[in-house]
Amino acid sequence: MTAVVLASGSRTRALMLEQAGVTVSCHPAAVDEEEVKLSCRAEGLPVEAAAEALAELKAMRVTRRHPGALVIGADQMLECEGDWFDKPADRAAARDQLLRLRGRTHRLVSCAVVVRDGERLWHQVQSARLTVRPFTEAFLDDYIDRAGERVLGSVGCYQIEGLGAQLFSRVEGDWFTILGMPLLPLLGFLRAHGVLVE
Repeated sequence: MTAVVLASGSRTRALMLEQAGVTVSCHPAAVDEEEVKLSCRAEGLPVEAAAEALAELKAMRVTRRHPGALVIGADQMLECEGDWFDKPADRAAARDQLLRLRGRTHRLVSCAVVVRDGERLWHQVQSARLTVRPFTEAFLDDYIDRAGERVLGSVGCYQIEGLGAQLFSRVEGDWFTILGMPLLPLLGFLRAHGVLVE
């Protein structure tokens, strides 16, 4: 059977694949994400193009070490009214970021790219829209205290599958896209390539 490699250290993405029945090994790619984002911004590219460029770059970096394997690169970007957000460096940055998102709707854009032996075979970009409720600062401080270091693990400073659900008044879009990868189309690709039963 064809080996499947996830070019990521994301436990959430690995768990999504494993729970869907995909046997996958994880090999994070060393990529300067900030440089790629700056380049995309300088070229006037949309956030979708940045997510795609990062996903492909990750997969291409890892494919060299895994000949014959299907290598999945994935990335997620958060865009709010033209601003791109990154994972916060510390809890103070997470607090500031959540204040900027408060009462506003943002988009999470997730992309997956599959390559084999340096050749790009497939990609998919999906987005979801999330509206952050107008919470109080008292709520925010309590949320950050309770969530702890987990607020640093995602671009939006939340794990919507847990405590982070309290931040939202509305969510529109595919659940897996929100978690960081367009899983259902990816599973379709893997079935078509014999990794999963058709």
